[in-house]
Amino acid sequence: MHGLGLLVLRMVVSGVFVSHGLRKLLPLWGGSPREVAALYESVGLIPAYPLTVGTGIVEVLGGMLLVAGAYTTWITILLAATTVATGWKLHLPNGFFLSWSLEPGLGHGYEYDLLLVASLTCLLLAGAGAFSIEGRRARSLERKEFGRARARKI
Repeated sequence: MHGLGLLVLRMVVSGVFVSHGLRKLLPLWGGSPREVAALYESVGLIPAYPLTVGTGIVEVLGGMLLVAGAYTTWITILLAATTVATGWKLHLPNGFFLSWSLEPGLGHGYEYDLLLVASLTCLLLAGAGAFSIEGRRARSLERKEFGRARARKI
């Protein structure tokens, strides 16, 4: 069951990052690259448009690699870095809680970013799990090592 828990965590976290990344790269779900770039510029993330595109690419590709369970260590570090950097500028000044009032000019707090970074940290520490490319690669290496050790004994 350990592998299933990590699989669920990878699927959910990757879905969040892919959807947020696509919103930064394409005009989807009420957002667009221009809108995100304007938001980044308003909080001092400059050059805003290249940062928007770069963050979008990291989120989409990183999310897709998380689904597969490949390069989990590096991907979780990159995704956590982008989440911390944007959260620091966009959400930290607004306090902890999300804003449910949707008042113009009232931004969301950092609780969601904290949850994402904690989830990425769990994946960083635990690995991708049994149901992943990394898990399959590890099992394959174990079988090869077992075969070599067995051949040496004979």
